[in-house]
Amino acid sequence: MKNLFILLIAFAFVSCKKSERYGPLNLKNGQEVELLVSPRYASDNDPLLKLPDQVDAGASLWGFDQREPGYTYRIKARFNRDEVPLQDGPEYYFVFEKIISKAQYKGTEPFTVQLITNYAVGGPAIRLNKTGTDYYMIPDKLQLTYANSTVQGQLEEIWLNVQEIRANWQKGQRPKWKGIKATVVQDPQKFGKAYLVQQLQFID
Repeated sequence: MKNLFILLIAFAFVSCKKSERYGPLNLKNGQEVELLVSPRYASDNDPLLKLPDQVDAGASLWGFDQREPGYTYRIKARFNRDEVPLQDGPEYYFVFEKIISKAQYKGTEPFTVQLITNYAVGGPAIRLNKTGTDYYMIPDKLQLTYANSTVQGQLEEIWLNVQEIRANWQKGQRPKWKGIKATVVQDPQKFGKAYLVQQLQFID
């Protein structure tokens, strides 16, 4: 009888742990969900929505390496909650599982991306690289083309500052600006691979 009582207590504890829910959407650890991923990859307005009600998913998405800018995705993901999160890491997040559907976004309205990111470790960093004559926000994934020679000159100025920072990293040199906001659209000539920069705003 005593052993049976202990087994019942253990079963109740395990059942309770399995039914625990986390995050703003009260999801179970390991629960599969469908998410809607926006076409504005790495932008200021890049919402991740839970389907079918299209509410804010309330957590980040990990492991979706196939994502291309300019496409809207319906995907399947698994909600994950870490009992002991990594240092400076989130307690819960979604893990990509598979693509359900993919559709090219037809809109042409501009949006903004930040070219300076502040990291908890290492401080601010400029998100710009250059290969040959091409500028990249994310190397080999997201190119930044330019609408005119003024923007081209500004991108080159940013790139020169990136090189200065890399040459003086041991001295802790930081970007010469507090922020850089780029107004962009999907580049029709390189759709899914590049943003066309229309304007750059420097914040001192």
